[in-house]
Amino acid sequence: MTIAASVLALLAYLVAAAQGGREGALRPALLLGWLAHGAAIMFDTSGLGLSQAGARFGFAPALSTTVWLVLAVYAVESRVLPVPGVRRILASLGLTAVALALGFPGEVRPHLSSPWMPLHWVLGIASYGLFGAAVLHAALLSNAERQMRGKRGVVQPTPLGMPLLRLEKLTFRFVAAGFVVLSAALLLGWWFAEPWRWDHKSVFSVLAWVVIAALLAGRQAFGWRGRMAARWLYTGAVLLLLAYVGSRFVIEVLLMRPSAAA
Repeated sequence: MTIAASVLALLAYLVAAAQGGREGALRPALLLGWLAHGAAIMFDTSGLGLSQAGARFGFAPALSTTVWLVLAVYAVESRVLPVPGVRRILASLGLTAVALALGFPGEVRPHLSSPWMPLHWVLGIASYGLFGAAVLHAALLSNAERQMRGKRGVVQPTPLGMPLLRLEKLTFRFVAAGFVVLSAALLLGWWFAEPWRWDHKSVFSVLAWVVIAALLAGRQAFGWRGRMAARWLYTGAVLLLLAYVGSRFVIEVLLMRPSAAA
């Protein structure tokens, strides 16, 4: 069932990514890809069709879920912020994420009796999605600011259907929400881990938390915005990506061995 849903998602994303300016075909294909993508994730996390009860964990499933969450955020916002070029980019990202999940499905982890560790994993993936949405909005904001200024600094009309200040405010709302969710995930991981280990995942997660905390503090105290804020956001997002996706990529692909911890 996972493979069938993934293949359908791949085909739909491919159609959406291949569309030029034909919005009539792009949007339905992207929606179909998102739905099939979500079905594949549901089958994996629920254990349906697996020989043993459990869920798949690995760098590719985590990345796939993150991209799906970013697409979900965009699907809601697309009614007030229609940016056709972004749809093709997101379709390409979805295509890549689903293909990686098929090629590197990770390993099956039995469902745990404790409800807290699965909640820790869910919050961790949710923070990935929220920061992914924040990065997408920051990239849109930076691109819009560049397009508004001509070669000689002449301000041109905004290319987005939303005022830049509103887009900036929305970006930081995603940053703040991601910070809260990441804080909860780290707290649960520290409290219920037996024992807590300062491995690569923990170190990069804490570093990402520190960077995002500094960004929010700088925004509040010094009014950080523009390139300064974007650099801090990108740095924090990269550190968070390295925390789980990066460490699991090294273990699964470069070292080609399973890990004792998810």
